[in-house]
Amino acid sequence: MELSTEEGKRLIDQIAALKVPVFVLTGGDPLKRPDLFDLIRHACTVGVRVSLTPSATPLLTKDRVVRLKNAGLARLAISMDGACAETHDSFRGMPGSFARTLDAVRWANDIGLPVQINTTFSRRNIAEIDEMVALLEGLNITLWSVFFLVPTGRGKLNDLLNADEFEHAFATIYALSKIAGFDIKTTEAQHYRRYLLQQRVAERKAGAGVPATPEKTADAIGRAPRGLNDGKGFVFISHTGDVFPSGFLPLSAGNVRQQALASIYRTAPLFVSLRDTSMLEGKCGACEFKEICGGSRARAYALTGNPNGEEPCCSYVPKGYVPPLPTLKQASTLHVLQGR
Repeated sequence: MELSTEEGKRLIDQIAALKVPVFVLTGGDPLKRPDLFDLIRHACTVGVRVSLTPSATPLLTKDRVVRLKNAGLARLAISMDGACAETHDSFRGMPGSFARTLDAVRWANDIGLPVQINTTFSRRNIAEIDEMVALLEGLNITLWSVFFLVPTGRGKLNDLLNADEFEHAFATIYALSKIAGFDIKTTEAQHYRRYLLQQRVAERKAGAGVPATPEKTADAIGRAPRGLNDGKGFVFISHTGDVFPSGFLPLSAGNVRQQALASIYRTAPLFVSLRDTSMLEGKCGACEFKEICGGSRARAYALTGNPNGEEPCCSYVPKGYVPPLPTLKQASTLHVLQGR
């Protein structure tokens, strides 16, 4: 049922017309598509910069990494979800995955292909965040993309970090950003932008000024603007053509087989609603940071069933915000207890 090669090329043409900064081929494992290299070459021909997130399986070989670069791949993005093989391989369910990940980084470095590391933090690996930082500082990468768990699919609710654990992780990430030779971005942790602004304001008030930005490793893909969110500057297209606000928010707004991608992104009621910050509820609706943050719409939906609900893992209370009183649910049937 997945998009054919020709459907894939037509989709890439639409993406080129939108002039997006980056087009990511992900999975599953995109290396399983026999037309992968053709799709990358076509994207390069029409001016689309491609990043790829393969799985660290035996399909990921040095020869394929070389072929990816020759086809025009702009960046290789590899998942690393632990600072050691035991944690990472358990997280990925694939023995040997950690070693192959390190091999892939080395293979890409050898041929000058920029590397991005993706890390998903949850209760299962957050204790290793300092060790992860130490490991990454020894690798030649351009970007560390830090994902925070959304409890959907295999992501279990018990693995979700609480608000205080998010803040602790933010502190570690911010400290690293001051000295690292690579960029750092967060995914499904939109409130890191609020944390970042708060820290910079505090530093200016303390007379520290804005810290000098270390020189970063260059690559061919630019950085997303501030304010990016689910359905707001980002769109996820499934293998069957369904269009979602993100890969973690399972609400389809249409299908590229029936409608142009630009039309879905610009006019679908779901996307329009997600970009309207006046629709945000709870703390997010009252927050002075909502235009640059807005909270994870995917996590709000996963925990409450409401994509406009407040971010469940944010400790910040907006200035002057008074939470609503809990409402009692009215019973539809009157139950009378009769005692003796």
